[in-house]
Amino acid sequence: MSDTYAEHGRVEAERAREVAEDERAIIEETRSRVEEGRISAELSRATAEQFRVLAEEARELNERYRSELEFSRQERESIRVAAEDARHAAEEARHATIATVAATAEVLSTSLAQLQFLEEARSTLRQLKRKVDDVQ
Repeated sequence: MSDTYAEHGRVEAERAREVAEDERAIIEETRSRVEEGRISAELSRATAEQFRVLAEEARELNERYRSELEFSRQERESIRVAAEDARHAAEEARHATIATVAATAEVLSTSLAQLQFLEEARSTLRQLKRKVDDVQ
């Protein structure tokens, strides 16, 4: 009986060892899956960080583009104002030129009238002088 009892103890010990071995394998497999999950989570975290960096770069580019666009708009507005000022200045210069030409024409007309008056006066003086010479 003691041999069967000892045999039975060995069989039970062998079964317990096999169960422990199976549990160790299950634990090792679970540990392996947990490690794979940790690695996957780390990769996901790294990918999320890359997306965050890319999103930040995109935001900075968008802000720079918006700033450059606003600068271009302000330059365009300044050019438009300068063109409008130049148009007004050209219009004023045109009016001044017209006024100058009119004034010059008036001066020339007056000068011509004076010359005509002087020419008539000379002619009259010559005629008077001839008459005076004729009378003497």
